[in-house]
Amino acid sequence: MKPQSMDKLFHALASAARREVLDIVRQSPGCSVAHVCKHFDVSRIAVMKHLNVLEAADLLISEKQGRTRHLYFNAAPIQMIYDRWTDEYSGYWSGQLTGIKYRAEDRHDQDSVDPKKNKAKQ
Repeated sequence: MKPQSMDKLFHALASAARREVLDIVRQSPGCSVAHVCKHFDVSRIAVMKHLNVLEAADLLISEKQGRTRHLYFNAAPIQMIYDRWTDEYSGYWSGQLTGIKYRAEDRHDQDSVDPKKNKAKQ
């Protein structure tokens, strides 16, 4: 991956709004720009600017069909970053640690939702 492409990728991912756009598109492949706009309290032009940054970083693929622009998430650039800084060994262990983290957070969230469970454990 070229340094300029990597800069565009990290710039695109630096924005919480753009990460949210990626989540929306990942959950609804082929969704329209209008569908994405419904999730934000900003103008369509503001959302389009975010979409353009994501497209420039190759994180979004858009397909125009008539007047509708369909959006798809492209995970390849993120995978390329992952591949650059990990190998099989470190990838395995980081995956294990991530799994532990997610389970701990999930357990913490469940305990905070149901205080009766929390008291029973004490």
